[in-house]
Amino acid sequence: MAGHSHYANIMHKKARTDAVRGKAFSKISRLLQAAVRVGGPKPEDNPRLALAIEKARAANMPKDTIKRAVDKASGASATGDFLELTYEGYGTNGVAMLVETLTDNRNRTNTDLNTIFNKNGGSLGATGSVAWMFERKGEFEIAVEQTSEEQLFEVAVEAGAEDVTLLEEGSEEARFLVTCEVATFQAVKEALAAAGLTTSRAEFAMIPSNTVEADEKTARKIMKLQGLLEDNDDVQTVTTNLDVSEDVAAKLAQG
Repeated sequence: MAGHSHYANIMHKKARTDAVRGKAFSKISRLLQAAVRVGGPKPEDNPRLALAIEKARAANMPKDTIKRAVDKASGASATGDFLELTYEGYGTNGVAMLVETLTDNRNRTNTDLNTIFNKNGGSLGATGSVAWMFERKGEFEIAVEQTSEEQLFEVAVEAGAEDVTLLEEGSEEARFLVTCEVATFQAVKEALAAAGLTTSRAEFAMIPSNTVEADEKTARKIMKLQGLLEDNDDVQTVTTNLDVSEDVAAKLAQG
């Protein structure tokens, strides 16, 4: 299953819950502002901003809030730039972790992340220590009610997608996952829209080339570490190469 593991599925579900609670709004506002400062305030001329706006809408961010973030970054009063920094590290039992951040203070972020890793059984690594284990891919999620797997596969693959996977079949969370290369992301996005399909998630993700299966104890430690990292205002995404069995996944999902 390209781009998917039992553990990744649990964390995606948690991310959707956090978004519903409005927990993601401050991070998305920062993402919007950074996109504006790089490519300008017009989404039709700024693919990065267009993607950030899609993410904001998927998180149910109000239009006024999106507009304020864009206006703030494009206004004369805008100060400072955000740095995109990627941190590499290890969690319990050597699980690889990749942390992508947007920060206006490198020293603060360095200190905060180092502290979180060290206090929770992990450690930051040198540049290149784990990044080679991950590959950036485009991912789209589409509710199963909208289409069949065969029809979606035809539309997506013709546009350059690599794979279509059915996730959580038979449950209320059932959805299709479309995976593609970065270079074909826009083409796949446009093809899905032309077919009348609405995506609940459309973004780039770091996908591990191989995963490490862990027991419940290790998985819970990694979940705690990942949660603490994601709670940091400077952190945008955290990706690991951890996977778990269906039995362990069921226990983790129960809390």
